[in-house]
Amino acid sequence: SCLQLGLERFHGVCILGFNSAEWFIADIGAILAGGLAVGIYTTNSPEACHYVAENCSANVLVVENHKQLQKILEIEHKLPHLKAVIQYGEELKEKRPNLYSWSEFMDLGKDVPDTQLREIIESQKPNQCCTLIYTSGTTGQPKGVMLSHDNLTWTASAAGRFIMLTDAQEKQEVVVSYLPLSHIAAQMSDIWLAMTFGVQVFFAQPNALKGTLVDTLREVKPTAFLGVPRVWEKMEEKMKSIGAKSSALRRKVALWAKGVGLQTNLKRMNGYSEVPVNFRLARHLVYKKVRKAIGLDRCTKCYTGAAPITRETLEFFLSLNIPVFEMYGMSESSGPHTISLPQAFKLTSCGKEVTGCRTLIHKPDRDGNGEICFSGRHIFMGYLNMEEKTKEAIDEGGWLHSGDLGKHDKDGFLYITGRIKELIITAGGENVPPVPIEDAVKDAVPIVSNAMLVGDKAKFLAMLLTLKCNVDVETGEPEDDLTPEAIEYCQKLGSKATKVSEIISSKDKAVYAAIQKGIAAVNEGAVSNAQKVQKWVLLEKDFSLSGGELGPTMKLKRSVVAQKYKDQIAQFYADAETPT
Repeated sequence: SCLQLGLERFHGVCILGFNSAEWFIADIGAILAGGLAVGIYTTNSPEACHYVAENCSANVLVVENHKQLQKILEIEHKLPHLKAVIQYGEELKEKRPNLYSWSEFMDLGKDVPDTQLREIIESQKPNQCCTLIYTSGTTGQPKGVMLSHDNLTWTASAAGRFIMLTDAQEKQEVVVSYLPLSHIAAQMSDIWLAMTFGVQVFFAQPNALKGTLVDTLREVKPTAFLGVPRVWEKMEEKMKSIGAKSSALRRKVALWAKGVGLQTNLKRMNGYSEVPVNFRLARHLVYKKVRKAIGLDRCTKCYTGAAPITRETLEFFLSLNIPVFEMYGMSESSGPHTISLPQAFKLTSCGKEVTGCRTLIHKPDRDGNGEICFSGRHIFMGYLNMEEKTKEAIDEGGWLHSGDLGKHDKDGFLYITGRIKELIITAGGENVPPVPIEDAVKDAVPIVSNAMLVGDKAKFLAMLLTLKCNVDVETGEPEDDLTPEAIEYCQKLGSKATKVSEIISSKDKAVYAAIQKGIAAVNEGAVSNAQKVQKWVLLEKDFSLSGGELGPTMKLKRSVVAQKYKDQIAQFYADAETPT
C-alpha cells in the first residue's frame, strides 16, 4: 500500500498515535517498502509535528484519530513531499483528497505485484538507515537518530539473549505495550525484541499512564515489564496510600515483611543464596498478594530505564521482593548499553555492558568519574542531515560520547553520577551534580513532587519545589488539589490545607517549617558548603508534559523550567548577600 501511494526510497512514513497493531504494521511496512519508519510523539504540537515530517521528507503520515489529524491538516500545506494521510483509530469524519481510512489503505496494495516489493526488499543492505528516532533534545530542535537494519536486529538479538528472554518455541514471553513507540525504549522492547523472540504483545489503553495501566497488567499478567521511573514511582505512591488505609495489624505485618524482604534481597545481591524461613512466610503472606494486586505475579523481569530512578523507589520494591533492574543507554545506541541482571545486580547501578558493547570512561578524575562513551554494533549511523552534530557525538575513534558522567566499580558495574550539561558550576567554581540533591529533598519531604536545583554561575544554590497534586485524567494538567497522601501528610503536621494555593498564599507555617526542616537535614549531609541549598520557593503548579517542563519519558527539561520560572530564580539572587 505504501508503494501504491508512491513512497520513495529513504523518505519518511510518520506515525502519530498511541501504541496499536496498526502502529507496528505501518512501521514495519514502511521499512520493507524502502522508506524510513518515523514515530512522532502524540503530545507534539502541530509545529513540532511539522518539524519532524519536513525533516525526514515524509511521503506518508499515519494518524490515530481526528484529534491528531487536525494537527496535520494545519501543517500539510507546508509539507511538499506529502502524498497521503491515513487515519487508523476511528472512522473518518470527512472525505478529503489523499485521506484514507485504514481499510482503504490496506486495499491499495492489492494491485501491486509481490515481485515489485521483493525487489525492493532484496535491494536493501544491513548498513542502510531504516528507522529515525527523534531525540527530544533538552536543548534546540530534536535530532533524527538514524538507525540501520543491523542496529535494530543486532541490538534486539544481543539484548534479548543477555536478559535471557525465552524463545516462543520454548515458552512465549508476554509484554504490555504502553510507553511511547516514538521513543527507542518502547520500540526496541515492543517491536524488535518481540519480533526476534516471538513475544506476545498486548496493547494498553491510551490513558494507561493516567491510571489504567495496573488494570491492564492484572488482566495480561506480563512475564516482562519495562517502566520508566515515573511509572514505578506512581505505583509506589498508590501502594503506600492503600497501605496507609489498612488495619493496624495489616500494617504491622507489611512492615515486618518489608524489613525481611529488603534484608534478604540485599544479601542475595551480595552473593548469599539461602532463603530464610521468615522470608518464605513473608512471601506467602505478603509478597505474592502484592504482586497479584499489581499484575506482576508472572513477571520475572521488571526493568526501569530512560531516566534516573531514586534509591528509595528501588528499595521500596526490593522490600516487597520485586527487584527492579536498571538499564542504561540512549537512542544513539539503539536503546540498551548496560543492563542489570538477577545474578548481576547492585542497587543504583545500571548493570554491566550487553555482550558485544564496550564502555570507555573518558578523562576520568581521581575518583574514576568521567564521560561515559560507548562502542559496538548498536551505535547509530549519525543524525539525519546534521553532520556537525554527528561529529560532536561520535569521535574519530568511533566512540559515542553520551554526555553522561559515570564510573565503574571494582566488579565492572556502571554507575551514572550525573550529566555533563546539567552540572551546576557555581560562581566559586564548584561542580554540583543536581540529581542526588534533588532526590534527597524529595526523600526528606514526602509532600514534594518535583525539585529542581539552580545556581549555575551564582554564589549559592537554590531550589524550585512543587507539591504532589491531583492530575486531570483527560488533559494530564496538574490541578490545585493536593493528593490524598499529601493531605494526610499536612494533617500530621497540624495543617488543614487541601490545596497548593492555600499553602502558598498563607505561607502555611506547618508545611513551610517541615520543608525547611527537610532541606536542613539534606544540607547536613552535603559534601561541602557550596552544595547546600540556601533558598527555596514553592511553585503554584506541578511540572507536567502539557506544561512543557517534562519530556515524553518524564525527564526534567531544565532549560524550559529555568526559562519559565526565571523571575522566581532571579528573586533568589536579587539580594546580593549570600544567606547564612
